[in-house]
Amino acid sequence: MGALLKLSGLIDTLNEWIGKFIGWLVLAAVLISAGNAIMRKAFDVGSNSFLEIQWYLFAGVFLLGAGYVWLKNGHVRIDFIAGKLSKRTNTIIDIVGMVVFTIPLTLILINLSWPVFERAWVSGEMSQNAGGLIRWPVMLLIPVGFSLLLLQCVSELTKRVAFLTGHRSEPFSSADDKHEEQRLAEELAAEAARREEALLAGKAN
Repeated sequence: MGALLKLSGLIDTLNEWIGKFIGWLVLAAVLISAGNAIMRKAFDVGSNSFLEIQWYLFAGVFLLGAGYVWLKNGHVRIDFIAGKLSKRTNTIIDIVGMVVFTIPLTLILINLSWPVFERAWVSGEMSQNAGGLIRWPVMLLIPVGFSLLLLQCVSELTKRVAFLTGHRSEPFSSADDKHEEQRLAEELAAEAARREEALLAGKAN
């Protein structure tokens, strides 16, 4: 289990780095989108290549970022159900979901998308739009993105099993990994408690 946890740590580090890189992709997409809009509106000058690079960046953010989102425990859950279950029960549900659904799905999509990339690479496929871009880079994002998701799934599965077997105190990357809804609920509860204390203190005076 120790070796698997070290591998899990390496995968987490990879997707952490990818997540930081994606921030620059978002910035590039915003700048290109704004620049393209300004050029079209102010100077009536446009370019299909600039439009398509926006789509490429958008695809990169979502495909490459899936593993990072999972690392940060930011994916969608049915929180009003998960919040009522024990941590152990949620962990078992996660493991079943990964083994039955996520791992097979990612393997299928990698297997299906790789030949599409290969054909685009060999043929030098270009966009059908005038002045459009070459297609293989965006085709490559699909198998790469799902490979990163598969790797993170292996990491998360390792952490869940380690938690159940007593090798980790938490099933996630850290004890601080909470849903946004949980953080908001805790902040609201803390604020309500502070106001109640202040009210009681005011009445006492």
